[in-house]
Amino acid sequence: MNTAGKITSFTAALTVSFGAAYGLGNTVGPVGGTGPAPRADHTDRAEQEGAGDGGDHAESAAGGLQVSEDGYTLDLLTPRLKAAQEGELRFAVRDASGRPVPSYQREHGKELHLILASRDLATYRHLHPTRAADGTWSTPVSLPAAGDYRVFADFAPGAKNAPDLTLGADLAVAGTYKPAELPKPSRTATVDGYTVTLNGNLRPGVAEDLTFDVRKGGKPVTDLDPYLGAYGHLVALRAGDLAYLHVHPDGAPGDGRTEPGPAVTFTATAPSSATYRLFLDFEHDGTVRTAAFTVRAGAPATSPEPDGPASGHEDGAHGH
Repeated sequence: MNTAGKITSFTAALTVSFGAAYGLGNTVGPVGGTGPAPRADHTDRAEQEGAGDGGDHAESAAGGLQVSEDGYTLDLLTPRLKAAQEGELRFAVRDASGRPVPSYQREHGKELHLILASRDLATYRHLHPTRAADGTWSTPVSLPAAGDYRVFADFAPGAKNAPDLTLGADLAVAGTYKPAELPKPSRTATVDGYTVTLNGNLRPGVAEDLTFDVRKGGKPVTDLDPYLGAYGHLVALRAGDLAYLHVHPDGAPGDGRTEPGPAVTFTATAPSSATYRLFLDFEHDGTVRTAAFTVRAGAPATSPEPDGPASGHEDGAHGH
C-alpha cells in the first residue's frame, strides 16, 4: 500500500527511496535513532494510476513506524492470535474524531493493502481484507510461528487531499517462540521451482538500480501475469525496526512498452547502513509467489547460497 506507493518495470524504473519523502520530508534515521518516525508519502496518485507516463518520479520515505499519523489511527481490534491456527484479524482505521474512515481511494485495484511480517522477518503475508458496513476491516489469517508481528495498513482515505499513509501496529501470536535467524545476504532466491536473481546494490543515500530476473527451469519467464495492475510488487523492511516501503514497477500491462518479464527494475535509496529484507511478489500461471532476499545497504550481497521463500509464506496468503 502508498500503497505502500502504493502497490505500482519491467524495463523501466520507479525511483524508490527509503530516505526522503516525495518532495521534501522527514529523513529516516539509523536503526535505534531517537528522531521522529518518518512519513510514508508516495508518488502522486495520478502518476500511479496512470503508470507508464514516462515522467519523473519523486522519492518516498519508509513508513509503518507509527500507529497514528495525520489524524488517522490504526486500531487493531485483534491484538493476539494463536500460532498455526486460522483466526480472523480485525481492525479499523479511525479519523481524528475516532470514527472509522468511511471511504478510501482505490489504488491498484484495492482500497487497502495489508502486510504482516514477523519481527524476525521469517514470515511475510500480503493480504487484502474486506471492509464491513460499519467501517471495520477483517481477513482470515494463519501464522505458522509464535512471536511478535507487525501489521502494516497501506491506504489513502477518500477525503479530498487526504495523504497516502502506511500505519503500523504490533500483533502478538501465542505459542512457543523461537526467533529465526535472518537469512544471510544472497543474490538468489528460489520459490516453487522459480529462481529469482537480484542484480544491483542497495546503498545509503545513493539511488541504485535493483533488477530482479525471474526464471523457471533455467529459462527466462516472459509471460508473467498482471497482479493488481502490475507485473511485480516489492516490499522492503529494515531489520531492527521494520521500517516499511512498498513500491511497484513504473509501467503497466498493456501500456505498449512494459514487457511481462523476465526482468523488473526498481531504483532504491536506503536511509541508513543496515540490513534489509526484500519481498518480491510476482504472479505466473495464475499463482502469486514471493521471492525473499536479505541485503545489506552499503555492501553487496555476496553469499552464493540461494535464499529460500519467505518462511510460512503461502500463495493463498495473497488476498485477491
